[in-house]
Amino acid sequence: MLQLDSHPTGRHFLQIPGPSPVPDRILRALSLPTIDHRGPEFGALGRKVLADIRQVFKTQHPVVIYPASGTGAWEAALSNTLSPGDHVLMFETGHFASLWQKMATRLGISTEFLAYGGTDAHLPQAAGWRHGVQADLIEARLRKDTEKKIKAVCVVHNETSTGVTSDIAAVRRAIDAAGHPALLMVDSISGLASADFRHDEWGVDVTISGSQKGLMLPPGISFNAISPRALDTMKSAKLPRSFWAWDEIVEMNKDGYWPYTPNTNLLYGLSESLDMLLGEGLDNVFARHQRWGAGVRAAVNAWGLPIQCADPAVYSPVLTGVITPEGIDADAVRRLIHQRFDLSLGTGLGKLKGRMFRMGHLGDSNDLTLVAMVAGVEMGLKLSGVKLAGSGVQASMDYFAGHAAPAALQKAA
Repeated sequence: MLQLDSHPTGRHFLQIPGPSPVPDRILRALSLPTIDHRGPEFGALGRKVLADIRQVFKTQHPVVIYPASGTGAWEAALSNTLSPGDHVLMFETGHFASLWQKMATRLGISTEFLAYGGTDAHLPQAAGWRHGVQADLIEARLRKDTEKKIKAVCVVHNETSTGVTSDIAAVRRAIDAAGHPALLMVDSISGLASADFRHDEWGVDVTISGSQKGLMLPPGISFNAISPRALDTMKSAKLPRSFWAWDEIVEMNKDGYWPYTPNTNLLYGLSESLDMLLGEGLDNVFARHQRWGAGVRAAVNAWGLPIQCADPAVYSPVLTGVITPEGIDADAVRRLIHQRFDLSLGTGLGKLKGRMFRMGHLGDSNDLTLVAMVAGVEMGLKLSGVKLAGSGVQASMDYFAGHAAPAALQKAA
């Protein structure tokens, strides 16, 4: 008898905090024929996406688009503004803040890593990875820097490894209160288009982001939103750069073109994504993600398990981290859930490996998508021997039923 490989029926549940599920509408845009990247049709596409992406960053200044992952945009932000040996202040909020610090060190930058100073019973080895950036510590350190040797402050907006969204406006206030000239650089790779972000209003000099999170695209596009001060700093920065250099890109972008071959079809997808987000309205997008996060956290609370983010004031609207009980391997739970229910969850990274998993609630989702995710996780936890206090599925359903989305209320009316 002919043996066929077994494939699960139905759609895979991709509930990691990025790459997020790509909407069918964007998938169709990606399939359009590739065009001449020096022709007039492409120039019109380039001008459109460059204008629209500024609205998402909430900036009137240039946004550079790279055919690269967010890691490339990290390097671009550093290499365009700093020189070898420059001192930068960074804040350890999780795995991605740590990776950015590692990159800066490898580029020859002197890094100083601030960290949360408290203790934590659940994760003593990673207490700081349950909290956001502490702006008061940044202000205190900058006040001590009387010689103004610190050239930049680098922080992560939404820490994808932990589910913590830091207060960026507070960081800008801290820098200003210290009277310090350091640039403010912010990684909003997972925050952009899911959590409120205001590049100009918050006084950010360089914002880094990527395509595969709130923008609902495949990986492969990254961004630098650039303040005039940051662009001016490039003139004296001495770190080597060529592909990442802002000046040629910004100049050619004025006509909708790039100094090298851009990723044309991903730009088709970006154009469609921006139409979707701006058509819905960014405030509605942010409210939708906040509501989803609250519904998923209701489930975790009902289970009686700790949420990775220990401070409700900075809960992420993008993902929720769940700490497993001592002795329960979170990665084994994830593998079981994937094998039994075709559901992918985010793994614990760095110091959190094996101690937690991450539930994504961003982008192309809806209430039923998230209730299904909660159901898959609840079944997996029970099969893994975790004693749950109550039904997270019921708690999530109750939350979503009792807190209807504005769009649903309008349809009902």
